[in-house]
Amino acid sequence: MSELDEIQQLRHDLELHNYNYYVRSNPTISDQEFDRLMHRLQELESRHPEAYDAASPTQRVGSDLTREFQHVRHRYPMLSLANTYSESEIRDWYERVSRGLGGEAFDVVCELKFDGTSISLWYDDGLLTRAVTRGDGQQGDDITANARTIRSIPLRLHGNYPERLEMRGEVLMPWSVFEQLNAQRAEQEEPLFANPRNATSGSIKQQDPAVVASRQLDSYLYYVLGDTLPCDTHYDNLLAARQWGFKISEHIRCCHSIEEVMAYIDYWDTERKNLPVATDGIVLKVNSLRQQEELGLTAKSPRWAIAYKFQAERALTRLNSVSFQVGRTGAITPVANLDAVQLSGTTVKRASLHNADIIRQLDLHIGDMVYVEKGGEIIPKITGVDVEARSFMMGAEVGFITRCPECGTELIRYDGEAAHYCPNDSGCPPQQIGKMEHFVSRRAMNIDGLGSETITMMYHAGMLHNIADIYELTVPSMARMERLGAKSAHNIRKAIEQSVQVPFERVLYAIGIRFVGETTARQLARAMRSMDAIRNASQEQLAAIDGIGQKIAQSICEYFRQVANCEIVDRLKAYGLQMETHAETAVASDRLAGKNIVVSGVFHSHSRDEYKQMIEQHGGKNTGSVTSKTDFILAGDNMGPAKLEKAKTLGISIISEEDFLLMIGQQ
Repeated sequence: MSELDEIQQLRHDLELHNYNYYVRSNPTISDQEFDRLMHRLQELESRHPEAYDAASPTQRVGSDLTREFQHVRHRYPMLSLANTYSESEIRDWYERVSRGLGGEAFDVVCELKFDGTSISLWYDDGLLTRAVTRGDGQQGDDITANARTIRSIPLRLHGNYPERLEMRGEVLMPWSVFEQLNAQRAEQEEPLFANPRNATSGSIKQQDPAVVASRQLDSYLYYVLGDTLPCDTHYDNLLAARQWGFKISEHIRCCHSIEEVMAYIDYWDTERKNLPVATDGIVLKVNSLRQQEELGLTAKSPRWAIAYKFQAERALTRLNSVSFQVGRTGAITPVANLDAVQLSGTTVKRASLHNADIIRQLDLHIGDMVYVEKGGEIIPKITGVDVEARSFMMGAEVGFITRCPECGTELIRYDGEAAHYCPNDSGCPPQQIGKMEHFVSRRAMNIDGLGSETITMMYHAGMLHNIADIYELTVPSMARMERLGAKSAHNIRKAIEQSVQVPFERVLYAIGIRFVGETTARQLARAMRSMDAIRNASQEQLAAIDGIGQKIAQSICEYFRQVANCEIVDRLKAYGLQMETHAETAVASDRLAGKNIVVSGVFHSHSRDEYKQMIEQHGGKNTGSVTSKTDFILAGDNMGPAKLEKAKTLGISIISEEDFLLMIGQQ
């Protein structure tokens, strides 16, 4: 078999395995074997660029090319559905449909209403040619590159499909992925997503398709549009679409009476809690396409469909105890321990109580029956108490502790803050372990192999006491530890040695100064340029830096006032860590000082991120949106039409790539 023939065979096999895994949930080969086939295909395609195919399985990973989204007019308007929250309104709708059809019999297709982001997929000759968001219903954003990274969306159809069709559905993030993503964001001190819908929306509109690919989005498709559909009913068209490769929910039902419809709603009002994805209701559609056309549309929505919305999901369960956790910054978090209960697709046994004020407001007692909801937190939260369920056997009132549960130090509470803190940051075990976990994390020093369990084990074995001790770990000492061995020890040591190349701004973020996140560390590094300069700066000098302010400046000064912290930084410097900015990241000039600049479009000489870095190096400030304060827009090809229109309205200058490089003296 020639290499070109092997490419075609591998593409066919990988498409089939991808369909079996992501759509049918029935894999027929191991992940390792799938990866081997994919790597072989990537190798062959790199040798044969003439065999490029946009529908190849290798195109799902996403490139690092960033671009503005273009507006695309929908082939068919994407109308919204009328909503209802009561069963009586469902019966009223059913009666209106019956009257609209003159008493003719009709069936209703019941579908779960998935809580994600609507998408329209266009297929021509069986190939995915365009993916468009709902937008305003008349036009949406072209997100084709991002949609290609979602493995349950077929790039190529199979079977007897129409020559031209449109498939609509929902892109969504499974609960397990959502919780993992929020856990990562919490670790990096980034804002948490409130729910999977927000996380999906934020992911699908990322400028970098590779980021979208990493978010592990899923899809369910529920509506087929086209001029030559195979069937006269909505239900049968969905079954046909399943054969073409689309992921159609196995829970769709064709109901023949209002009683069957109500039974479906009643069943899923409870059972939805066991689904792996978020749902917020049921969608009802008249099955016959002819009857749909006869019923027609209102100004805003079709008469032949309606959405029944579930009430906000919460569960009632028993409070058994309250425990108190210590974070790496010393913040004390109270956690309620509960009887296990199903909520939003997961089994809930714990819930956040946030702080002393929340506990006081809830008037909690051990043994209370409490209402639990799942919000943006990693674990759910208690939102209320069923006071009427209390009895004479009720336990003690829940109070907030006064001493650290780990080291016994008396807790403090800063003015204007809700949380209590353990001030023993150099001797409290959870704080030290947490700081080391943060230090080695991917976006800090990126020391692979030193996970939470390994760091905890080394801390309790006396091998690690603080972040500087990491650089004294040796292969023999690590290899002797349980569950590590020589190979893992060598890999960890190699990662430790490589970490000394991490740039200064990430070192500054990694050492764990309170309130100094990634963005603040970057601002500090570019303004002060070295650890020594930051260490010796006054609070007033630090507060004067754009984006810092008094609160962060005070925290930085307090960090360096502690002898133990200064000793750790000195040790890190001695081990070779980067303690100052290099020439390429330092401020190059003040040519753009005070300028607010928006970067938009696709560029040829440099990437968007490189241009943003240049702006900061020459004293300018990157902004994401066009406002009256914008000084000019650096525009490449395919500049966003909304930004262009707003720039014209506000009279803001648009600068080309070439003119910008001349402006900063690089041409």
